Amino acid sequence: MQTKLFIGGAFVDAVEGTTIPVLNPHDGSPIADIAEARAADIDRAVAAARAAFPAWSRMAAADRGRLLLKLADRIEEDSASLARLESLDTGHPLRDTRGLDVPRTAATFRYFGGMADKVQGSVVPVEAGFLNYVQRTPLGVVGQIVPWNFPLMFTSWKMGPALAAGNTVVLKPAELTPLSTLRIAELMAEVGFPPGVVNIVPGYGATAGQHLAEHPGVDKIAFTGSTATGRRIVQASAGNLKRVQLELGGKGANIVFEDAFLPAAINGSAFAIFHNQGQACIAGSRLLLHEKIADAFLDGFLKLAASIRVGDPMDPATEMGPLTSRQHQERVLTYCRIAHQEGGEILLGGMPPQDYALSKGFYLQPTVVRAQPQDRVCQEEVFGPFVAVSTFKNEEEAIAIANGTEYGLGGGLWTQHLQRAHRVANAMRSGMVWINCYKRVNPGSPFGGIGQSGYGREMGFEAMHDYTDAKSVWVNVDAQIPPWYPR
Repeated sequence: MQTKLFIGGAFVDAVEGTTIPVLNPHDGSPIADIAEARAADIDRAVAAARAAFPAWSRMAAADRGRLLLKLADRIEEDSASLARLESLDTGHPLRDTRGLDVPRTAATFRYFGGMADKVQGSVVPVEAGFLNYVQRTPLGVVGQIVPWNFPLMFTSWKMGPALAAGNTVVLKPAELTPLSTLRIAELMAEVGFPPGVVNIVPGYGATAGQHLAEHPGVDKIAFTGSTATGRRIVQASAGNLKRVQLELGGKGANIVFEDAFLPAAINGSAFAIFHNQGQACIAGSRLLLHEKIADAFLDGFLKLAASIRVGDPMDPATEMGPLTSRQHQERVLTYCRIAHQEGGEILLGGMPPQDYALSKGFYLQPTVVRAQPQDRVCQEEVFGPFVAVSTFKNEEEAIAIANGTEYGLGGGLWTQHLQRAHRVANAMRSGMVWINCYKRVNPGSPFGGIGQSGYGREMGFEAMHDYTDAKSVWVNVDAQIPPWYPR
């Protein structure tokens, strides 16, 4: 496994020779020391991407697509080792990296491989004697910053549409979890991506990330992470007015109405918050229960949450692994203390597991807290296996609570009433809504939010538009009419 930077088609040492330790969240032990990208390394990567852009953008779209399809095939061939690497580095249970993360990564690259030659322009009906057509053209060099919670999957979400559209990429994975992204770089080199088309530069946000966002040679910055960092990205991008795409925080409302089919709602709500230890921007972290079914729902939900097998992510039987870092574990535990200080009732969890075998890791029990909608734990993103439970009396109150935060990324609702389902989905201020399910994603469906959850979209045709410009071309097709002649 390479632990260097990937620049210009080769793995290279960092200019200053500094490294970053990558730790195993299961026990805090070291996995690897990776080269740390700083400003000089970002400059090298941007120069390599800039040099590769003319040939890559001129390459037949179908040929770019074929390389992405080859990469998808290679990821599937390497799926077992990729899944283990992702579990080792992030703490995702092996059952999830095998069943979700790796298959979704391959599917996303395959989707955009097929999309590459299907980005069509248009012809605009204009006045007689002229032809006006609109082309979609690549932006140039795209800087991409990937978070630590789903590094493998987000690498495909970011790179797939950018490359299919003809852009070149400088991607900075999170310093906590860069290993699977570096492995993808190896696979890309194996299947024949030209040097410089993709460059991988792990580093810290305050140095590598900041320089990438400020860089005058970068035409777009695409960032997934916290809302606070997203604001700094926008400020850093102002120098050359580069395009910005932000997928930021969330505080997903998961509404259970009185007519919901409770077994499905209980299971779906548990997946909404406890999958990947709750480390997901779209997590259903606010559970809104109609007061008529709140007790019955909580009885089943708490039993299910208490039964979740917390343990070593490399054990195929594990259902919930550790949080990804010690620092983040402490942050989530702080919110457990805040809930208590605000008068909330901790119904389950709120502390690390008592199992000695897990004591060196960054674990937290599934945590359920009863709180009021205005409490901090219902307003601020906790980003852990921590769900705040509130009740409501009617549909209007449920919608008001759901829309009562600064975020607008994802949310869900459970009901067997068809009209209500569509009515509430329409009323929810959210980029994505799930009805009688939660956290469903697909490469063809746009993913993103509104408000403090950011702007722009990952995946689908929407993403291809976000990685291209519309160029309007006018042609005088009547030789008898001078181009200045008024029509």
